[in-house]
Amino acid sequence: MSEKILEIRNLHVTFETPSGPLEAVRGVDLDVSAGELLGVVGESGSGKSVTFLATMGLLPTRAKVTGSVLLAGEQLIGASPKQLRSVRGRLLSMIFQDPLSALNPVHRIGNQIAEMLQSHQALTNREAQTRAVELLDIVGIPQPTDRSQQFPHEFSGGMRQRVVIAIAIANNPKVLIADEPTTALDVTVQAQILEVIERVQERFGTAVVLITHDLGVIARVADRVNVMLSLIHISEPTRLRRI
Repeated sequence: MSEKILEIRNLHVTFETPSGPLEAVRGVDLDVSAGELLGVVGESGSGKSVTFLATMGLLPTRAKVTGSVLLAGEQLIGASPKQLRSVRGRLLSMIFQDPLSALNPVHRIGNQIAEMLQSHQALTNREAQTRAVELLDIVGIPQPTDRSQQFPHEFSGGMRQRVVIAIAIANNPKVLIADEPTTALDVTVQAQILEVIERVQERFGTAVVLITHDLGVIARVADRVNVMLSLIHISEPTRLRRI
């Protein structure tokens, strides 16, 4: 059996709201083994994205997170911002749903990848730019040298998603979380993006967590599947009011 690289135990996430506490995630237990592709499915509101944003330490301060998240034996719940910054992008990376909002519109693509590289590796700017071009080539960007000097708005949606993948894998993380990576893409581009993720997994031995609503995608690529349920409790019957 493969080594467990990510272990989540009894994870709870509660948001403080004007109406009182809202428990968005209740007691999630989940394991990810080295090199596997784990599918996470569930209806909207079941807490899929919130679970992994909590794992990354990216939730707002009004969120209360309890439980245990072990990444390669390192506890992330309760870790300091400095500890989390050292982990994010190096051991644990995330591909976000909307690549356009994930990229800085006023910085060139190559510079954004180079920034991720230099935040965790002792590279000169030239070395980082060279590696950025190599990463763009890995994820299938044509003419990567020229494209690295362009801005996000000059890329199509599928190409922007490839750039986000390049940033996420820049430092060869142990775990890559892909949060709805094919949302708003046409069927052909969806297939291409999934092929890129599979290629990255095979090339670097990265464990991948694929969050999606698409059971067809899960059936095609996942080694295992975790299903999250949305539990809605209504304290009293809904009443119709005459107006």
